[in-house]
Amino acid sequence: MLKQHEVAADTLVGSAAYALASYATATQYETLPGEVADRAKLIVFDQLACGFVGAELPAGRIIGRYVADMGGKPQSVVLGAPDRSSAPLAALANGTSGHADEFDSVHATSDFLGTGHPAAIIVPAAAALAERQFCTGRDLVNAVTLGYDVGARVISVTGGLAPMMGNHGIDPGSLHSLGAAFACARLLGLDESRHLFAAALAVQQSVALNAPYGERRHMSKAFVTGQAAYAGVTGAVLAATGFEASDNIFEAPGGIIDTWAEQGREGQLAKDLGADYAVMGANFKFYSAGYPIHSPVEAALGLKSEHGFELDDIERITVRMPSHPASVVDNRSMPTICLQHMVAAALVAGNLGFDEAHSATLLNDPKVLHLKSLVHLIRDAEFDRVQPQGRGAEVTIEFAGGSVSRRVEHPRGHRFRTPAPTWDDLRAKWEDLLVRRVGQSRFDQFFQACASLESVDDVNEVSSLLAGGPVS
Repeated sequence: MLKQHEVAADTLVGSAAYALASYATATQYETLPGEVADRAKLIVFDQLACGFVGAELPAGRIIGRYVADMGGKPQSVVLGAPDRSSAPLAALANGTSGHADEFDSVHATSDFLGTGHPAAIIVPAAAALAERQFCTGRDLVNAVTLGYDVGARVISVTGGLAPMMGNHGIDPGSLHSLGAAFACARLLGLDESRHLFAAALAVQQSVALNAPYGERRHMSKAFVTGQAAYAGVTGAVLAATGFEASDNIFEAPGGIIDTWAEQGREGQLAKDLGADYAVMGANFKFYSAGYPIHSPVEAALGLKSEHGFELDDIERITVRMPSHPASVVDNRSMPTICLQHMVAAALVAGNLGFDEAHSATLLNDPKVLHLKSLVHLIRDAEFDRVQPQGRGAEVTIEFAGGSVSRRVEHPRGHRFRTPAPTWDDLRAKWEDLLVRRVGQSRFDQFFQACASLESVDDVNEVSSLLAGGPVS
């Protein structure tokens, strides 16, 4: 006699959801193209570092205290903390701290749609469960790759960030919880139906509204990614125990496609599986700020370097960009997603790394506040035409005697910008920040472990290098 979940799988054969689940159960590290596996390892390295440093920020500190107070079996590392917690709570903490610093990578599909912050959801979820299960590095790389493939396709069906935020008031990045659920289900070796149950259980815990973009400090915005990571772990573990959910949260009446799909994009859910790997769309950050701010900062700093002007001589700074990203970062109260504040801080400091973006002294410097008042953002019709969900920008800086301009089509680290980021680039991004906190030896061990993740027998060997606080 067939169990109920096996009957459900049979009835879904031929559906896009079943194709997705069937693909998931067959994935393995050994069949991944080399460049895909390498990109997934880069994502893991970058995201674990984000979570460790982000644990120092208000959202990371508070969620860390919450998780410690809640207790739980010591299964998984809480980045930057001395004690482990249960896998779901570790994912919650690491997903929250991993987005708190706005240094985590974002993502764009091959057809130019933004999908949000998958790394801060999928990596904490997959890593926490992999630690609980004592999985290999190969298992983790495969799970992260699968999680990206699922989450990106789900959000692609909806049309990406702009329509979900503009038409539905939903933060579509929270739908990467479905990718996290698939990643965790694969680590647990679940069948097709239980992959689908895991996804359905995850999305019921994680759909988020846009309101956090208007908050003063980067806290509930970071909690969105933490909760989605938690949901991914919880959904998979519950599915493994026999907890059931919608057979097809993707295509059922009232499901994702029925509720949010953009007309004509329904087929994206299972399109090009095993050929178009979503990890290749990771956009790595080299400034600690919301991603629409990166091109303006790069352009402004490039103009300063090229022309050597005095900041006191600036009379106006005009930034042109597509309308949707402009709406995300225009004069926000939260500094790290406020275009005006970040451009001004970058010009005064000469950079916009973690230290600059989170320095209260710099952000409140009278020079920064004056320059901030000179920054004017224009929603540009040409950018809307050529890259409506893109991250390009043009900056013009005006003086009494003239002006200078620079256009950046895609910021450094973007999937459509060449050359693609390398291990050396990511090492340079993190080495100083982490060495100051854990020492050179521990950083080198962490870097090498991530770079050779396929050779790691137990992922606890990697994550434990970022457990505990800074070295004395």
